[in-house]
Amino acid sequence: MILLADGGSTKCDWILLDDMGEVIFKTRTKGLNPAVFEKSLLQKRLEENEELYSHKDQIETINFYGAGCGTPKPTAMLKKVFEDFFVHATVIEVKEDIVAAVYAATTEPGVVCILGTGSNSCYYDGKEIHISVPSLGYVLMDEASGNYFGKKLICDYYYKRMPNEVALDFEKKFDLSSDVIKENLYKKDNPNTYLASFAEYIFTTERNAYFDKILAIGIKEFIEARVLCFDQANHVPIHFIGSIAHFSEDVIKAALLPYNLTLGNIVRRPIDGIIEYYRNQVVKKK
Repeated sequence: MILLADGGSTKCDWILLDDMGEVIFKTRTKGLNPAVFEKSLLQKRLEENEELYSHKDQIETINFYGAGCGTPKPTAMLKKVFEDFFVHATVIEVKEDIVAAVYAATTEPGVVCILGTGSNSCYYDGKEIHISVPSLGYVLMDEASGNYFGKKLICDYYYKRMPNEVALDFEKKFDLSSDVIKENLYKKDNPNTYLASFAEYIFTTERNAYFDKILAIGIKEFIEARVLCFDQANHVPIHFIGSIAHFSEDVIKAALLPYNLTLGNIVRRPIDGIIEYYRNQVVKKK
């Protein structure tokens, strides 16, 4: 049996397929970003999932695509966690989430972008994936991501740049005391996920001019930093993966126009595209 996973910092979607590519189960755990979380926490999140725990001795192949898996050290650490948990697995592959994004978005050349808790991009030439700029995470990069917009909301609230009616509602939804915010950012685990939790407010509240403005600024920054860095960007579709992209489709369309860029596919959850990719591999083997 083949276990497929698409993981970020906030959540991880899992699907177990049989040898014919049929789904045995779908499940979800909390995020498994090995660049952010300690080994013990990664182990705990696997053990807490009933479906994974009950099938762990039957799984032979694992293909994990996740945030934080773009450099050797965290990738090796997460692979060791899987080896210890799925003791009978003979094939364990851990790859960056951008690979799953490509599988979900296209089989043709294009720029593929992730807008989720974090953000990233690559150019896919139809065969190989090309990364222009390595992701350095939420402190330095992650334009137009969940943590980017969460940080923007908190700052605007404190600097009183947020419209008064929005600020009054915002403070009803979140604990915005400075002590709580600083404790979550500087003393607790997962500050990027904490910041991203605020971004939900933009998409669960009625859209207004203020939200449109900060979305447009963030997506413009992302395009200039993460799309225009590819020489091919003006000649291929620009695909987007993730919840932020899904809920910002109109803003993305408008942001691409000044640069003469062509919007490709927008996919909220890449796991379904991964299933189709692996089913196609089964057919090819036959």
